Amino acid sequence: MTNMPSENELPQETLIRAFEQIARTRRSIRAFDGTPVPEETLGRCLDLALVAPNSSNLQSWEFHVLKNTALRPAYENAFLSQPAVKTCGTLVIAVARTRTWREHARLMAERLRKDKAPQQALHYYTKLVPFVYDNGPLGLKGLLKKIILWVRGLKTPTPREPTTESELRTWAVKSTALACENFMLALSAYGYDSCPMEGMDSTRLRRLMKLPRDAVIVMGFAAGRRMPEGVYGPQIRFERSRFIKEL
Repeated sequence: MTNMPSENELPQETLIRAFEQIARTRRSIRAFDGTPVPEETLGRCLDLALVAPNSSNLQSWEFHVLKNTALRPAYENAFLSQPAVKTCGTLVIAVARTRTWREHARLMAERLRKDKAPQQALHYYTKLVPFVYDNGPLGLKGLLKKIILWVRGLKTPTPREPTTESELRTWAVKSTALACENFMLALSAYGYDSCPMEGMDSTRLRRLMKLPRDAVIVMGFAAGRRMPEGVYGPQIRFERSRFIKEL
């Protein structure tokens, strides 16, 4: 992205009001008028998704934008023909990857060497990251790692995951979900609407997208301009005390 304001260019109160308006007016829209999000605007929103915080900056996400209109009916079918996907102008699918960490760790190490970063930072990506995320063939290294971490945890606080493929998927999905939230808020800021969709036939969708084995479909996004009937009713949230806990 270009021409992004620095943190000191806008008054704090202006930033607060703008964010509160975006967060509180964002709704999951079930009916769109078919207008696609302009390519430049969509690109900016995706750029904002990619600046989301993520684990070890390994960026375990991908965003797939459906451009081939001939495939649209098949994707609508895979998303169970929901009203949102049948009426939206733009369809985006967020995917988490559990195996790209190795390549991204290498890229991080290259960047750190170029920037003459402290050796400790370089060691993190060349030594610690492979230990943490590599569970080995058939998960055998993960099993050994689980035992090592359990023993270490008897004496000192110790991170315990990921030592299984399931935990690695959870790790990748958490970071991708953070980027998904950025994406939806960015669309709202640019005056467009979205509907995150988890209802899908993931097997059909994986085949359509020709995804590798390590890919996890996190959610799809119908995006565009809302129709008045696209908001089904007032936003319902339960009592705050159910969710905010003090320790």
